[in-house]
Amino acid sequence: MKYSDLAMGLKASEIRELLKLTTMPEVISFAGGLPAPELFPLEELTKVDVEILAKEGQQAVQYGTTEGYLPLREKIAGRMKKAFQVDCNPDEIVVTSGSQQGLSLLAQIFLNKDDVVLVESPTYLGAINAFKLCDPKFVEVPTDDKGIIPEALEKILAEYGDRVRLMYVIPEFQNPTGITWPVERRRAFMDIINHYDFPVIEDDPYGELRYDGDVVPSLKSMDEKGNIIFLGSFSKIFMPGLRVAWMVANPEVIDKIVKLKQAVDLQSSSFAQRQASFFIDMFDLDGHVEKIKDLYGKRRTLMCDSMKKFFPEGITFTYPEGGLFTWVTLPEYMDAKEIMPKVLEKNVAYVPGGPFYPNGGNANHFRLNYSNMPEERIVEGIKRLGDVLTQEIAK
Repeated sequence: MKYSDLAMGLKASEIRELLKLTTMPEVISFAGGLPAPELFPLEELTKVDVEILAKEGQQAVQYGTTEGYLPLREKIAGRMKKAFQVDCNPDEIVVTSGSQQGLSLLAQIFLNKDDVVLVESPTYLGAINAFKLCDPKFVEVPTDDKGIIPEALEKILAEYGDRVRLMYVIPEFQNPTGITWPVERRRAFMDIINHYDFPVIEDDPYGELRYDGDVVPSLKSMDEKGNIIFLGSFSKIFMPGLRVAWMVANPEVIDKIVKLKQAVDLQSSSFAQRQASFFIDMFDLDGHVEKIKDLYGKRRTLMCDSMKKFFPEGITFTYPEGGLFTWVTLPEYMDAKEIMPKVLEKNVAYVPGGPFYPNGGNANHFRLNYSNMPEERIVEGIKRLGDVLTQEIAK
């Protein structure tokens, strides 16, 4: 199949189709949200596996509790305090099979057909897909370079307040834009939310990957009513294939999640949970995170500098303080999806921006990932992409 043929078929899921390209060695893919595999601590994990089997043996591969491996939940509680300024105990934590499972479970609990779910505009495509299965009404809350606009949120709540069943936000290094809400914007948001009584999902898979600026308190740390449900993950700071993530919520929500998860998969992997827990005991996870931040920060800067050099005038992009993504905005008359065939012919891939808007439109955007490609391929890929964009703008 030609890359151009594949690009023209991107209808059901751009990310699913584009991830197929990442297996082709000739393609410089900025499409997925993949961590850098060279940073996976494989040698350490081999020692971890030996230690798990020596200490816990058969129990390590036996069924476990739905809530998750208690020593890991205790460590997560400590990490919530240290990294996110949240006081919680293990009973308020459930280990999930990736944050995506957390989104799916929460959608099933809170959403029915035609219920209103509020999301940032744009928002994470994986969340849109998880929520869509419940057939809700998506209401997009306008954003700017500081995140959700409080005045716009107030107007929407005045119209839909009693119909809102769930809200989903990514305040830290947002996917897809890379934007971070400053503390003043977070306080304004929480002042509004605390006047209502619906759950808000705070998805924070990237929060520990900050390269510039000051650490900002999580929304959960400002929660006065217990309505913020926090999703965290080891995927971006350890190994994504283990599918070890967590949810922090009030006891009522945790009870519902546990009952539903029992029906879905009984539990997340006993062994993978121990791999994360034992790694924290045996090695320096914080030191490992610093290595990740150092590499990704350099790649972020390199990609942005390369776009400044090779992109034509009239195209803008975000400069994220952390995380994995930057968001490119084309002139309004351009469609990132329509340009895809020409970009793929150059063996470069990105994710068109349209699908990140659940109600459509906004075709003049695309998302780039800078964590996965080596430095020389970042420069070459951005140069090729810049050549295509220059030709398109010159038309």
